[in-house]
Amino acid sequence: MSTVDDVDLGRRRFLTATATVVGGVGVAFVAVPFLKSWSPSQRAQAAGAPVEADISKLEEGALMTVEWRGKPVWLLKRTQKMLDELPGLKDQLRDPSSEEASQQPKYAQNATRSIKPEVLVLVGICTHLGCSPTFRPDVAPADLGPSWKGGFFCPCHGSRFDLAGRVYKGVPAPTNLEVPPYRYLSNSQVLIGVNPETA
Repeated sequence: MSTVDDVDLGRRRFLTATATVVGGVGVAFVAVPFLKSWSPSQRAQAAGAPVEADISKLEEGALMTVEWRGKPVWLLKRTQKMLDELPGLKDQLRDPSSEEASQQPKYAQNATRSIKPEVLVLVGICTHLGCSPTFRPDVAPADLGPSWKGGFFCPCHGSRFDLAGRVYKGVPAPTNLEVPPYRYLSNSQVLIGVNPETA
């Protein structure tokens, strides 16, 4: 009789352990989709959920791209030389003072079109027909001429923008590149899609 009790006790332990493992797996299968549902879906992000960008490794003169609302958003870390060139271009630009209010939030309606002068945040879509301009930081290249100080060139129809996203005169694009709403979470984290709390 004691042999039967030992067999039953071992069997009971095995069944208990098996049930625990199967139950744990079942809980995981239920919990993972539930927890995943808390984060914004791809559709929600495309519809306008804010997007964080880490600029801690962005070097001077370099450009990075993130996606927000299905659009490319550029973050350019401008050098002091790039910033120094901006005031000298006013006569060549269609809207040098960024007076077209729909193209940037109020806090970016300044000489650098940015919160911090060294970091430019722009929607990378040409305001003519929606092509994506290319970043051309080179000064006076043969194809753009000796007056080119660096900026963005749209290969579709030849629109040109300076290193603040301001449109040149005499090109098809009617307005400056758009500055999206954004704010800094820290010196190295930018949240695109949300205005600063003080704005």
